[in-house]
Amino acid sequence: MTLALSSPAAAVAAQDHCRPGIYGAGEDAFVVLGAGSAAGPGRRYLFRDGRRGSTGEAGAMVTCEDDIATVAAADGTTQQWPRRETRETDTAFDSAATRLAGQLIEPAGPPDPTRPLVVMVHGSEQTAAIGSVYAYMLAAQGISAFVYDKRGTGASEGTYTQNFELLAEDAASALEKARRLAAGRFGRAGFFGGSQGGWVAPLAATRTPADFVAIGFGLVVSPIEEDRAQLLDEAHRMGLDPAEVAQVERLSRATAVLVRTHFQQGFEDLAEVRREIGSAPWATTIQGEYSGDMLRMSDADLRRIGRARFDNLELIWDYDAAAALGKLKVPLLWVLAEKDREAPIEQTRAVLTTLAETGQPIDVYLFPDTDHGMFEFRENPDGSRTGTRITDGYLRLLADWIKGDVHGRYGRGDKL
Repeated sequence: MTLALSSPAAAVAAQDHCRPGIYGAGEDAFVVLGAGSAAGPGRRYLFRDGRRGSTGEAGAMVTCEDDIATVAAADGTTQQWPRRETRETDTAFDSAATRLAGQLIEPAGPPDPTRPLVVMVHGSEQTAAIGSVYAYMLAAQGISAFVYDKRGTGASEGTYTQNFELLAEDAASALEKARRLAAGRFGRAGFFGGSQGGWVAPLAATRTPADFVAIGFGLVVSPIEEDRAQLLDEAHRMGLDPAEVAQVERLSRATAVLVRTHFQQGFEDLAEVRREIGSAPWATTIQGEYSGDMLRMSDADLRRIGRARFDNLELIWDYDAAAALGKLKVPLLWVLAEKDREAPIEQTRAVLTTLAETGQPIDVYLFPDTDHGMFEFRENPDGSRTGTRITDGYLRLLADWIKGDVHGRYGRGDKL
């Protein structure tokens, strides 16, 4: 029974009494709760069909108290779902002389030597990964999930970085640790990487034995090529003419020299592009990953603080993602978001097709009308997007593919 609470502070306190985990009434009727939401009070929740939110939101579909989740149906009825038991092992491991915090989440029940084990390789976020709804979502579908806080985040030591080589070393060390913790209780073991994890997870699989790699909404192009693709996508949506698109291309080439040389060269070329573009209306709004901001900075400021602003995370700007994939011999799943603005898919899709034609075991799925994160969205009047939910089928596909049990349709997703 849900108690009436007298104040918002009391409501927050009640939400804190619910632990992260899996809450459900049966094998297919469940919701997972993760760590608290940065956007407000309560815990993040996620259903397997992609509905999501926070228990602290007004009108939330899920509230929770004393490890009992109250789930509201569309017809106004509610159900009480208790927390399912899971085996959770907190741990720490060393990678490149740095102590990292991790957690192994295993479904309840007797040891299963055939159960898949997956290490979750996170994206570019600087928040803690332990407590992720995605780890619990895989555990709810019969998979043991190992999640760890990236160096410099959460309970892990070290300095936050986006150096793919170092992050791959951390992911490889995480898989080795997970294998030891789950010894005798797993079969296949591999990686899942989302977004930036699409660069890191395949590289990690070349550092330590892995049986599979699964990627969601990642790229097989360099960060420089990602910026260019975003610029051209924006130019297309703005309706720029060919001469203006050519200017956008020159902007991309100029900023590429800056980042490629770590701000040792390229200032004069960018200054020339800046003069050429002048006061064009599109120059005030175009973004890319970094080029728009560089365009709008003065030459003096860019020389003074450009590297500190744009090149402070050890990013490998010309990273050859296709080369890393070419070294893989294990099955690879790659899931694409058709209308991904943050990671446009055209070049990635082409590279994956080429690799598949060489005989590599690659399964590629495309979900229509989805943006980065596999989010369905609504278009706002200003052209921006608001994510509404994770597209149905994506979370089931990940779990079934990792288990080697892909069958039937997965929402509106198509296998390419």
